[in-house]
This record gives sequence, C-alpha cells and structure tokens, in this order.
Amino acid sequence: MLKKLRQKTSVLAIGSGTALIALVGLVGFSPKILEKIETWQQKTEIALQEDDNSPSVVLKLANASAQDRLEQLKTIALSEKPSLERSRARYILATELIKKYEGGPALRFLEGLEQEYPTLAPWILLKQGRGYELSNENDLAQETWKKLIQTYPSDPVVAEALYYLGKYDPKYWDQAISQFPNHPRTWEIINKRLKDNPKQPKLMLLLVKYNAFDPSMNAVRDRLVKDYAPELTPQDWEVIGNGYWEFGDYRKATQAYYKASRTPVNLYRYARGLHLSGQKAQAKQAYQQLVRSFPDAPETGEALMRLVGLSGSSEALGYLDYAINKFPLQAPDALLKRAELLDLLNSKQAASKARQQLLVQYPNSEAAAGYRWKIAKSYADKGDLVKAWEWAQPITINAPDTTVAAKAGFWVGKWAQKLNRPQDAKDAFLHTLARYPQSYYAWRSAVQLGWKVGDFEDVRYYAPTVVFPETRPVLPSGSQAFKELYRLGLDDEAWTLFQAEVPNPWQLTVDEQFALGIFKQKQQQFLEGINLVWDLRNRDSAAEQAQWQVLRNKPEYWQALFPFPYYDLIEGWSQQRSLNPLLVTSLIRQESRFEKEILSPVGAVGLMQVMPSTGRWIADKANITKYSLKNPDDNIKMGTWYLDYTHKEYGNNSMLAVASYNAGPGNVNQWQKKFGLSDPDVFVEKIPFKETRGYVESVFGNYWNYLRIYNAEVAQMMSNLPQQ
Repeated sequence: MLKKLRQKTSVLAIGSGTALIALVGLVGFSPKILEKIETWQQKTEIALQEDDNSPSVVLKLANASAQDRLEQLKTIALSEKPSLERSRARYILATELIKKYEGGPALRFLEGLEQEYPTLAPWILLKQGRGYELSNENDLAQETWKKLIQTYPSDPVVAEALYYLGKYDPKYWDQAISQFPNHPRTWEIINKRLKDNPKQPKLMLLLVKYNAFDPSMNAVRDRLVKDYAPELTPQDWEVIGNGYWEFGDYRKATQAYYKASRTPVNLYRYARGLHLSGQKAQAKQAYQQLVRSFPDAPETGEALMRLVGLSGSSEALGYLDYAINKFPLQAPDALLKRAELLDLLNSKQAASKARQQLLVQYPNSEAAAGYRWKIAKSYADKGDLVKAWEWAQPITINAPDTTVAAKAGFWVGKWAQKLNRPQDAKDAFLHTLARYPQSYYAWRSAVQLGWKVGDFEDVRYYAPTVVFPETRPVLPSGSQAFKELYRLGLDDEAWTLFQAEVPNPWQLTVDEQFALGIFKQKQQQFLEGINLVWDLRNRDSAAEQAQWQVLRNKPEYWQALFPFPYYDLIEGWSQQRSLNPLLVTSLIRQESRFEKEILSPVGAVGLMQVMPSTGRWIADKANITKYSLKNPDDNIKMGTWYLDYTHKEYGNNSMLAVASYNAGPGNVNQWQKKFGLSDPDVFVEKIPFKETRGYVESVFGNYWNYLRIYNAEVAQMMSNLPQQ
C-alpha cells in the first residue's frame, strides 16, 4: 500500500510542497525535517487566508456553468504557489472530473489537498476514495474512507463514506442508519432496503421523520397509515401529522393529529384542520377542548379568535372577553372585533369604549393602526385633511412597524402638500423613504422628492443600470464546510450537507429557513423559496424577531426576496419592446414568482400569466406561428408584447397599463372616466377592485425594490438618508 501511495504522489509538482505533506505520518522524518514541514505548513496557512481586498476569482465563477469556468479554474489550479484560490479551483475541478467518472485525473488535483484546504478536508478524503474506486483501486478506496471515518467520526460526510463502504460490507449501512438517520445518503440506503423488503415500518418512520423537505414522503406516510396504523405510537402520529400539515394535506393531517399526543399545537392543528375541511361543528368542539385542556397556551388565544367566527354574537363576546383579559397578542384584534359586534347589537357606547381601549392600551398594534387609518381616510374623503392628518400621523409614531404605517407616512406628506406645508411634506416623504425603504410608498415618496427613479408617466422608458453581486453571500447558518460549498457553486453537495446538519427540520431557526429559501430558488422553486424568506417576518418570539431584524439588514436578504431569474430573456425582449426591464421583472414576480409552468385557477399560464385565448390573439397580431406558454422565452415574448400594447392604449402611462394587465381595459376605462388622473396616487387608492389595487402597488413596489437593491445610484441616495 505504501508503494502505491508513493507512486500516486510522484505525479504531482513537488515544488508545491503537496507531495511532501501527503507523506507525513506514513514515513519517519528527522526533527529538523519535521520542523521545516511545520514552518512550510504555517506559511501555507497564511497564504490560504482569504484576502478581502482581492476578491476571489473562483467565487466569482460560482454561478457559471462547469464548461464556462473550466479554463479559468485550470489556470488557477495549476499554479505552483499554494493559495486558497488554488485549493478551491482544484477541489471544484476534481468534483467535476468525478462526476464524469474520471478518477485518475481527479486524484491528481486532490492529492494532499486535505492539508492545504482544511475547511473541506473530510470532503476531500471522500472524493479521494471515490477517485481510487473509479480507478479500480478498491482497496485504496476503502482504506481512504475508513481513514475519513476514523479522523472525522462525527462529521456528516461520514455518512457518505459509510454509503460507499456499504457496497462492500452491509454492516456500514447499518451504521449509517443508526448514526446518521438525518442524512440524505442514509435515506438512499433506506429506500434501497425498502425496495428489497417494503414491510419495514421502522425504516419508513425514519424517512418521514427526517426527510422533511421531500413531498414524495406523503406516499410513505400514506403507507404507514394504511398498513401499520395499529403499530404507530402517538409520537409517530405526530410526526406523520407534521408532514401532512407542512405539505398542505390538512384532511390527512387532521386524522393523524387525532391520534397524536395531546399537546396544544397538535390539538390546535386538529381543530384547524377540521375547520379548513368545512367541518365547523366538529372544529368548534375541538377548539373548545383545547381551551379547556390548555387554558394558558398561546394556541388557545388563536383558538378563541377562531371560535368567535363559529359562534353567535353573545357567545362570541364571551370568547372575545376571554382573549382580551388573558392573551395580549390577541387582545387588540379582539377589542376591534368586540366593537364591531357591539355596533351590530346597537350598543354604540360600549363599542366606542372598546375602540378607545384599543387606542389607549395597544396603540402600537396592527389593529389600532388599521382603525386609525380607516378614520383618517374617511376624513380625507370628506376633504377634511387636517383631521385626516391628526388621525394618521400617530400611526408612524406609535405603530411604526405595522403594515399600514408606510401608507400613513406617505399620505401625511401628500396632505401636507395640499395644505401648503412644503417642509412638513418633505419631512414626511423623507421619513417614509428612510423608515420603510422596501415599500411601494417609499417609491412614491422618492417621486415626490424629485428623485430620478421613474414615475407612472415615464417609467417604461427609464433604463436603470443593474449591478449584480460578484459572489454569493456567506449564508448565516450551517458549518464552515457548508458555507464554503455553497459559495463555490457546488449546490448539490451544499444541499446534501444542509439537510444533514439541520437538527430539527420541523422547527427551523430563522437562519436555517433563510438558507432553505435560498436553496429552493437554486432548485428553480422560486415561489416556495421567496415565500420561505418572506414568512420570516411572521416569527412569533422576540428572539426570532431580533434574528430576523439582523438578517433583513443584510443585502442578501433583499436579493433573496427579489431575485433575477431569466434576466437575459427579460432584458432582450424588454429592449425590443422599449420597456423598462425592471418593470417587466417586477410584473413577472407578482404574476408567477418566476414559476415557468405555473397555472392560475382561471387558466393563465407561465411567467407572465398569459391566458391561452390572449396568447392566440397575440400570436395572430404579432405573426407568431409556433409557441408554448410554458416556455420562458415564448411566454416573455408574448407577455411583453401585451404589456407594450396596454401601454400604447393608455398613452404610455404605466400605472394604467399595469392595472389593465390585471383587470382588463374595460374596467380601467371606466375608472379613468369616473376618477380622472389629476392625482395618480388618489386614482390608485380609489381603484374599486381590491385585487387590482393591491396588484398595482405590488408591481411598482417590486420595481422600486429591484431599483434600490441593484442600481448603484439609487442605493447611494438611500444610504445618504438620515437615520430614523
């Protein structure tokens, strides 16, 4: 064996020092030689440190295809001077060679690399073993994998070594199942064993417990429920219920939670599942059981609010009082609902008292802010702008984190303009921009302040410069190996390691959920990926909210919410149609979340949600003879043609064009006649279709976010704003 190792080493350029290091531990060296080796290693470690002032070329190539980056990586990998760049390039090239079953060439890049590149040392040993195996040196392969297991016994990559060793001795597969049940390689082992012998419920339970992100696991859950129900424990039923719940199969989840351990979460989900399934009477009983069994649990507060909707007025008032007195999180909504019910019962004085209690005790709540805005808007509609101002301004002071705060801040500025108070208007717009930079109203404020960011009348022709990040970000969760693999663009390996490192896939941390959202986008599942990142704002605990606040101050958070898939296609067709590519991207994000084959309930297809009938009409008008609405290029070609058409119909007013894209030209024509266009912001507020009003705000809110994130000039102006 020693002879073989020496032969392998000799093929490398000795000048790099790699061969020398590779032999340490295999043969004896004198103390002087060992001292020289240690000195060389120290110099190498210094050389391998990342230089922030010299951005990595290898990391810049992370999103390029294997073929496109091949030559640059080869040049770096074959340099004689040890460096982190060289190590990264060698690892990537070896990985690609192993994918092509070229073990010998891969080994030449991997030899001794574990000493130069400690971050990925276990992975390098794994690949060395695979390289030997592909070279038909099975003894060396097994020895290398055993060395990996011995050297890094608890590292998740050991599961990979156990998988390969198990092909020679099945005991290693038993070890993988016992030691690494949450590793994707172990799931592969389990699936192989289930294929040979399907009647193994313990293995099936391991799959549904740990393989949380795979929708195909519902079929395994179905088999467990159908064939092994008498053998399942309450804990097993909870695991099964969690899986069904996460993938939206609420009927089956309800049946599982009925047999699960009686916890507040399980009882609430059981009741909610009945509720969602239309079994209102049974749901009401289940909510009531939760209230009786766990009167202080957070889920009970939610159950009380559900019971309100399932009960008559007098009974509902009792549940509301219970929530108001015992559950501060639900109390604001309960007070507002109580006032509404009392109004219906003609108890005006009691209703007014409930609203006053809401404003006094919970001024920073969503419910209080919503009520304030409702009153402010009613005064504005009557022309009493002073009263409107008085009701709206406290929202930005007392409830700055509510969903209506940005709107209130902007309209305080608009009303100040009409009241001839220009400084107050400017202050309000600056506040909205600085405090709510991600909002649609930040864009409207920027327009009012005279920023060159495109307005409704000219945004289609605005051509902002877009600058993409040069390298991938360092993700906030996971090991250094995971973060490195992701930054190198080795997504399959990073995804495997991510799954293996998550201790509880059913209770992801804020950072883990963010990383999962990133990976879903890398897997072309943009809808789920964006939603995972967006839903972080709904975390309940104060600690989780603090983690989310830290995360949302990083550029990668916003880049994940506003990604740029298909940008080359979008840019190409936008140029042909004289459309702002950021506007097109923003409309696509709103229409489909970049899901290329998505179908709407009414039959709209693809990225720009083109109806088949509209597609045929466009094809006839544009002389398009062959197309598929599920093909991104065809869909964008036809969607931009139609968006150009709607612009031309409305004098290139993008607000009307976008509204027409959603609601149709007939409705927009009626609204234009009814409301006029003297103030486009007022027009948007008066759009009678809630969906279309929200659509317009969302599309242009998207546009503003793409602009502020990826355009250097706007980003600089935003950074110069005073801190709020």
